[in-house]
Amino acid sequence: MIHSIKRKWIYILAFCGVLLLSACGKEKKTENDPGYKKQPSKVVGFSQLGAESDWRVANTESVKNTFTREKGYELLFDDGQQKQDKQIMAMRKFIQQEVDYIILAPVTETGWDTVLMEAHDAGVPVIVVDRKVDIKDEDDYLAWVGSDFGREGQAACEWLKSFADAKGIKAEDIHIADIQGTIGATAQIGRTQSLAMACRENGWNLVASEPADYTEAKGYEVVSRLLREHEEINVLYCENDNEALGAIIAVEEQGRKVGTDIKNGEIMIISFDAARAGLRKVLEGKIALDVECNPLQGPEIERIINDYAAGKEIEKYTYVSEQIFSADNTVKEIKIGNDSCSITLVTEELLNGREY
Repeated sequence: MIHSIKRKWIYILAFCGVLLLSACGKEKKTENDPGYKKQPSKVVGFSQLGAESDWRVANTESVKNTFTREKGYELLFDDGQQKQDKQIMAMRKFIQQEVDYIILAPVTETGWDTVLMEAHDAGVPVIVVDRKVDIKDEDDYLAWVGSDFGREGQAACEWLKSFADAKGIKAEDIHIADIQGTIGATAQIGRTQSLAMACRENGWNLVASEPADYTEAKGYEVVSRLLREHEEINVLYCENDNEALGAIIAVEEQGRKVGTDIKNGEIMIISFDAARAGLRKVLEGKIALDVECNPLQGPEIERIINDYAAGKEIEKYTYVSEQIFSADNTVKEIKIGNDSCSITLVTEELLNGREY
């Protein structure tokens, strides 16, 4: 009996020793240990509206490259595939997962009141990027980061006016088709309104306005039809680079030439985004002007998150810096209000150093 009790205690002590050794073997690794992985201190949910353009892909990569595990973040990414209901579902899932922050790139401006209120009530700060949101209570999101789309449109129109004046092209000889972006998107609203106002002020003929949803395929389809219906069109105001790429194909398929000599039958293409593919066409002389829409917004979003965490006052709107590109030195500078804006000449060297 005594020997049996002793054996039981030996087994118990041996088992405890194994547990102790096992615990020691699982000692937490430090940053200097091989295979160490830093645990995220912040979880960020990112609802991206889709991947409809080169610009959108670059915007996604900017956010992903900013919010990395190496920097202490866990990024939960959801592609909305151009569907607002899918984005709203993703945001509600982020709220349920109790993320620390939500980044929202909204497909359109309206329809966000309820889900943003839910995020606010749950104590999850939301940073809206690129397109804005039109809601009753702006306190339901923390901040917005993006471009001044109205100003981008003004820049394109001021360049066209200056170019036409320099080349002796009369206002009544300018016939424009507006190849719009997704209707209701902030970029579409700003760029479309700027063109409409410039046409009224300068006496240009706005022949047609039709959306192409920021895609090359739709840009090709819309421009092909408009050129058949309106032979007088000599300026295509494409509201992003992918639409412009489709427009170039459509023009050339109909036996016409893209360029700036609209007096002699060429069709001028003006574009927005200034991604590498668009700027390549500027260098080739197929896009006359490309107004930058800077997609590299990740660092600005991170700055806002860090400032908020530090208790600093947050600016509601942050506009990213942008340039205006051309392959032609006819216009070297334009004025928007009281501001002078230089036109950057596109070169092979500039393209090689481009981040997107």
